[in-house]
Amino acid sequence: MTELRLRLQQGNTERTVTVNQDVFTIGRLPECDLCLPYVGVSRWHARLVKTAAGVWTIEDMGSKNGTQLNDRVVISPQQIRHGDTIWLGDVSVLVLLGEPVQTETPKAIDAAGEQRTIFHNVKQLQEQWIQADSHNGDINNKDKSIARLKDLVDIAKNLCAAASIEEIFSQVQKVVFRYLSSIDRLALLIDVKGGGKLELLNCATRNTDQQEYLPNDGSWISRSICQKVFDEQVAIQIADALYDERFAGEQSILVKGIRSAMAVPLWDENKVVGVLYADAHLSSYHWAKEGEEELSFFSALANIVASSVQRWLLAEKLKTEEVIRHRLERYHSPAVVQQLIAVGALPDGRLPPRESEISILFADIVGFTAMSERFTASEIAELLNNLFEEMLQEVFAFGGTLDKYIGDCIMTIFGAPEPQPDHAERAVAVALRMLTRLESLNASNFWQEPLQLRIAINSGKAVVGDMGCSQRVDYTALGATINLAARMEAVCPPGECVISEATYKMLSRPSYFQEMGDYRFKGIDRLVKVYQTKLRH
Repeated sequence: MTELRLRLQQGNTERTVTVNQDVFTIGRLPECDLCLPYVGVSRWHARLVKTAAGVWTIEDMGSKNGTQLNDRVVISPQQIRHGDTIWLGDVSVLVLLGEPVQTETPKAIDAAGEQRTIFHNVKQLQEQWIQADSHNGDINNKDKSIARLKDLVDIAKNLCAAASIEEIFSQVQKVVFRYLSSIDRLALLIDVKGGGKLELLNCATRNTDQQEYLPNDGSWISRSICQKVFDEQVAIQIADALYDERFAGEQSILVKGIRSAMAVPLWDENKVVGVLYADAHLSSYHWAKEGEEELSFFSALANIVASSVQRWLLAEKLKTEEVIRHRLERYHSPAVVQQLIAVGALPDGRLPPRESEISILFADIVGFTAMSERFTASEIAELLNNLFEEMLQEVFAFGGTLDKYIGDCIMTIFGAPEPQPDHAERAVAVALRMLTRLESLNASNFWQEPLQLRIAINSGKAVVGDMGCSQRVDYTALGATINLAARMEAVCPPGECVISEATYKMLSRPSYFQEMGDYRFKGIDRLVKVYQTKLRH
């Protein structure tokens, strides 16, 4: 017994339905044997009937948009065969019979026997559009050319005033639906991140009542057509995508309802930034005759749109960079921030955690707890703000990164986010500069009483990067290297700096330090050799 199956695609999911009864209804209502709740499909759209002779037929049930079998409108019951395509509004269904009939796939040809697909060089196409057809010297062609130029000027003015991508698309939508009567749907796809991946930013239908039925995920768009246009910088117009062998590998063209399609690159002779895509669910046979002219207009429009999109992308990039810059400048020197932005090391504006070889520096104020008892909270806050400002200048001068402030302690990293082979040298240099700078500040009565620092440095591996949740993210370092540095601070003499043996061995000139002894720290099951600065007084 011959089995009948129907293959269709919903969004990105393809499914096959088996017809297991002699009368099988298709429509938008749940009562139908095959429910298709899509735009263009009537409540009771069509039905499949198996005759007494075992032949399957398709009948239209008085649908609003009609039923097609391949390229023929179904007026009376028509026999269906394996490989046929049934069109119900925007939805296409592939017929699969258990005993396939070997038929030759028809070619997409016009009356002259040529395929109804146009591939064109974009630059030639745009130049052609603004030139009058002078083969017969008709004055009307010159008038037509002038009108075309005026339209482009008006469009350009409106697009120049558009500040958002929504405004840009609104202007494009008005122009396309006014000039290209054959177009049903329109989409704007942009390479937002500059990585060659097209993102659907906006789309529309000619009939605004059907806008809600247009999937925002772009599942109705032929990605293979758009990608070819984007990669090869060509303009494409297909009068019947179903039979074009260039796209035969994309089964989704068959089931997405794509019959006639146009796609042009958004290109301003410097860079392709996206694709303007339009299609119609019915075959547009007039495109075989008028297609080149319409494609030329569509491409010329896209050229103007490209400039507006470029401006929008640049504005968005600058806004994003400004937000990123303000956040990163809390941790990194301006030079490091600029380098990170320039090399594109910030996916989604974040520095992803990674293992790095670093030196970590802790510096805190000696006797801060007792000081907090003697001064008001406002005075303490003023002290910390002013002192941190002074110390951070030394950190940034050597390319260091602020991890965080912990009360009166400043925690800084060297060797991340950008690798620094001399991170230990930098950390030690900053520590010595901090101690010297504080001496100078004390001499100028920076605070109501002299201040001292304790500084501890350790070197090794740590995980460094942005960490936290979606509401709060901080740049920080984690690992045993950080824990040891924090513990070492407790054995540092006032006004001095201590370093671990790991840091000491990395210094090219360790003469500033002398061995202090072996220490055992809480949570660390080994003795740690510690070095301190030689007396500098």
